[in-house]
Amino acid sequence: MKFTLKDVVRLLVLIVCGTVLGVNVYLANAKNLVGNQMPMPFGYGAAVVLSGSMEPVYSVGDLILVKETESVNVDDIVVYQSGSSLVVHRVVEINEDMVTTQGDANNVADDPIASSAIKGVVFLCIPAVGTFVNYLKTPLGIIITIALAILLVEIPNRLEKSKDDDETQRLIDEINELKKEIYDK
Repeated sequence: MKFTLKDVVRLLVLIVCGTVLGVNVYLANAKNLVGNQMPMPFGYGAAVVLSGSMEPVYSVGDLILVKETESVNVDDIVVYQSGSSLVVHRVVEINEDMVTTQGDANNVADDPIASSAIKGVVFLCIPAVGTFVNYLKTPLGIIITIALAILLVEIPNRLEKSKDDDETQRLIDEINELKKEIYDK
């Protein structure tokens, strides 16, 4: 079977659309059913920075990628769940199984938390992408993603069909002309 560029693009669009929808369903179930604000499949997760407490290292709207870890060290930037919120702060002190964190832009340290509450350590930051990721999680973002996917698949499909229809009509017209020449003789 021969694949055209159109087939590859269509497949990629469907994969992206399916991935966005699948991830949104997975995250919604994790948050609503289990209360887990940052699921960590395969030991990795992602979160969006929602406050300026880690300025200038991380800004509001940055997407951070987190790796699950067994232990943390002082100066590691970690993510932990506090109630229904995620907190991204730097470890400033470790006392046995209790960890104290503080935002770089904050003057006061947070209350100590159990080390088991830590989701993981931040290993990558992608500036400003989190705003877009959060938008994709909204109902309007999901609808727009689906609409764009359909348009990206359907428009080339319709153009190809129109071109095929024009070619078919041209062949029919040519056959009719040939028949007319034959019958007129």
